[in-house]
Amino acid sequence: MKKDFKKRSLEMHLINKGKISVESKVKIENSDDLSLAYSPGVAEPCLRIKDNESDIYKYTSKGNMVAVITDGSAVLGLGNIGAAASLPVMEGKAILFKEFAGVDAFPICLKTQDTEEIINIIKNISTSFGGINLEDISSPKCVTIERRLKEELDIPVFHDDQHGTAIVSTAALINACRFTGKSLEDLEVVLSGTGAAGSSIARILKDVGVKHVYGYNMSGVVLNSKYDSYSFVVKELLDENILSSPSNLKSDSLEELMKNKDVFIGVSAKGLVSKEMIESMNKDPFVFAMANPDPEISPEDAIDAGAYIVGTGRSDYPNQINNVLAFPGIFRGALDSRTKKITDSMKLSAAKAIAYIIEDNELSRDYIVPSPFDKRVSKAVSEEIIKEVKL
Repeated sequence: MKKDFKKRSLEMHLINKGKISVESKVKIENSDDLSLAYSPGVAEPCLRIKDNESDIYKYTSKGNMVAVITDGSAVLGLGNIGAAASLPVMEGKAILFKEFAGVDAFPICLKTQDTEEIINIIKNISTSFGGINLEDISSPKCVTIERRLKEELDIPVFHDDQHGTAIVSTAALINACRFTGKSLEDLEVVLSGTGAAGSSIARILKDVGVKHVYGYNMSGVVLNSKYDSYSFVVKELLDENILSSPSNLKSDSLEELMKNKDVFIGVSAKGLVSKEMIESMNKDPFVFAMANPDPEISPEDAIDAGAYIVGTGRSDYPNQINNVLAFPGIFRGALDSRTKKITDSMKLSAAKAIAYIIEDNELSRDYIVPSPFDKRVSKAVSEEIIKEVKL
C-alpha cells in the first residue's frame, strides 16, 4: 500500500508537472484589454503607487499574496535535501494556502543556506508580498531569520514549523483537558525536541497556563547544569523559566524524565518512547507523538500501555496534529487586517479558536482536533486574528 501511494504521488506530479500554475484575473482578448492591463494603461496605477506606496494594496495582488520560502535545510522528515528537492513541498504548501483560505502563495526555494544572505534576499523581494511564510529551515537558524525579518519588515512573517505545530498541539491539549476534566495548570509535560517546533510549543504552553514543562533533546534532559552546551534557543527557555530544570533524576534519560508525568509531546525522532515509558507515567496520560513520518511511539503501543488520548502528525490515525489547521487562517486574518506582525497573543487566540470549533458534547478520545477539511476552522482562526488586531 505504501509503495502504491508513493507511485501514485510520483505519477500525479509527473502528469501535472508540479501542483501550481499562475492564472490571470483579467482577460486579454483585444487591443483595449491589452492597453488596460499593460501599456499604456498600467502606467496609471504605477504613478499612484509612486505617489502613495500604500496604494500597492489597492492596485496589485500584494494584499493576497504570500511567499513560501525555504533553503531546503530541514524538509519534512527528509532533512537537508537542498533547494531544488524542496520545491514539491513548497508547491504543496502553496496549494494548501489557496484551498483552505483563498490565499495566493508562491514557492521560493533559495540556493543558499547562509543566514545573512537569506535575510537579505527575503528583504529585497518582500515588496511583492503581503506576508512571508518561512518553511523547512533548520534550527536555530530559522529562529534568527524569523526574528530579524519581523523587526525589519512591515509585513507579517511566520515560521510555520515553529508556530503552526505549537498552535495545533496546544489546541489538542486544551481539548484533551476539556474532555477529561484535567487542569492545564496541574499538568506536568515532557517535551522531546527543543528546536524550532519544541521551543515554540514550550512558550505557548506557558502562555496557556501550563506551569511545568520539562525538555529533552540530543544532549539528554535539559538541565541548568548543561547551560553552556545549549543553543541560544534552549538557553532562552531556561533563562525565562519556560522550561523547568528537574532535580533528583537517577539518570540523564527520557525514560527517567517521563516517570510520573501527565503529558508527552514529541517533535523529535521515531522510536524514542517504549511502552514501558508510557506505563511509568501518571494514570491516563496524553501522548502527542508527532515525529514524521514515524512517531516516537506508535498509537497502538501507546494506547496498549495506558495512554488515554493519543495524537500524531499522521493522517491515517485519529487526532492528527496538522499545521494546516493554523497557517491558512492566520495568514487570511493577517492579510485582511493588514497587520504588520503575528504576535504571541494571536497564536494563543488561534489555538483556542481551533480547540473550540469542537463542542463539549462532541469531544472524545479520538476527536480532540478538528479535521483539516472542516471549513469552519480557517474562518474561525482568521476572525480571531482580526479581533486581536482591533484590540
